[in-house]
Parts: sequence; C-alpha cells; structure tokens
Amino acid sequence: MSRIKVTYRKSAIGYKSDQKATIQALGLKKLNHSVEHDDSPAIRGMVHKVRHLVSVDGIPADSPQAVAFFNNTPPAVGAAATEGQERHASA
Repeated sequence: MSRIKVTYRKSAIGYKSDQKATIQALGLKKLNHSVEHDDSPAIRGMVHKVRHLVSVDGIPADSPQAVAFFNNTPPAVGAAATEGQERHASA
C-alpha cells in the first residue's frame, strides 16, 4: 500500500472543533509537523475535511493537483482547456 505525507500548514484556531479533532486524529501536533499515513479512504476523507489547513506530499491539499490526486484523475490545465476538448469532441 502506498503512503502519503501530510503536513500541518495553517493553524486551526478559529475553525470548528471537529476540524481541530481531525488534525489531532491525523497525528499532527504543531505547525509544519509532518506525518506519513497509509493511503486509505479513511485518511483521504480526513485530509479532505481539513484540506485548507494541510498539504499532501508538499502540494497544498486544496490545489487542483491534490484534488486530482485524491480523485485519481489527471489534473486539468484550466476550464478553457476542458471547454476546448468538449468542442473538439462534439465537432
């Protein structure tokens, strides 16, 4: 099973207590602390819940690259590229 590295990047102060509990459940103690977890649906769900506070393998968890990683899809270049592909496919 593959492993992912989760890094605590932004303080949870001012966020809901369930998000603070998720940070603690991931094993993150203080800012810039990193932990490695087995890549499982449970861990992915936890990271998704606090994606605005953490980064995964050095990529901010709320960036398009990380979203593509968690969805197992190639990252899109932008909305214009998607529209162009749709137009080309329908022509």
